[in-house]
Amino acid sequence: MKYSVLMSVYNKEKPAYLEASLRSMVNQTVKPDEIVIVKDGKLTEELDLIINKFIESESTLFKLLSLEKNVGLGKALDAGLAICKNELVARMDSDDISLEKRCEMQLLLFNKDKELDIVGTMIDEFYDEPKNIISSRIVPLKNHDIKKFIRRRSPFNHPTVMYKKSEVIRVGGYGELRRKQDLDLFSRMINNNCKGENINEALVLFRSNEDNFKRRKSWSYCKSYVLAQYTIWKRGHCNIVDLTIVTLGQIIMFVSPMWLLKWLSNNFLRKTYKPEIGR
Repeated sequence: MKYSVLMSVYNKEKPAYLEASLRSMVNQTVKPDEIVIVKDGKLTEELDLIINKFIESESTLFKLLSLEKNVGLGKALDAGLAICKNELVARMDSDDISLEKRCEMQLLLFNKDKELDIVGTMIDEFYDEPKNIISSRIVPLKNHDIKKFIRRRSPFNHPTVMYKKSEVIRVGGYGELRRKQDLDLFSRMINNNCKGENINEALVLFRSNEDNFKRRKSWSYCKSYVLAQYTIWKRGHCNIVDLTIVTLGQIIMFVSPMWLLKWLSNNFLRKTYKPEIGR
């Protein structure tokens, strides 16, 4: 089965992170048919050098779309999705790392169940070096559990998903929200009869640091999350209790001191990583 990779890059990305991310997709055990890179506005010279290096080494693999100005992740991904030539599209963030068997395992599921529309995986979060794993984000495995989970939280780790292009376009793509557009998209997909599943294995390494906590504690993040949940509620895809719990949860995280935010995240939103004996 052939598939495309979809990635958006903007000027604040770090060149070394982008290089590691692209290399992880080029080195998949089942290689992609194309890698679509959307330049979301003008990039730095260093980022352009990284992209051009990959294009020069594998010119037939890469497809580049340059946007005149920064439009945000959702709109950039919609623009890139439109030019993907394959039905199956693997999302990839420009600072994360996919394990080499990630796409092979997702393709196996799509091949096994033709009704599947979106397949994700667990993620391991790391600081600084990929070996320094600090936590994991665990999401539900089967479609019936995904339907329940999505009423209050995203049931997919966005950088891990592979989905059918036609189904994403059918439900309206990433939409108009500037942030949390992935949650909105997944809600529209699952509530419009798309079938989803997650692989019970961390196949993407997610780059995390102190800035991630600061971002999640910011008022803009809080407001964006509540707006996304309100949009989902207005659509009838969750009830007022779900909306209230999510809103209160985001406000608590916003007003909490950093130590409490980390405690809440590690104990309720993430699974703390514990290395196995002899690992």
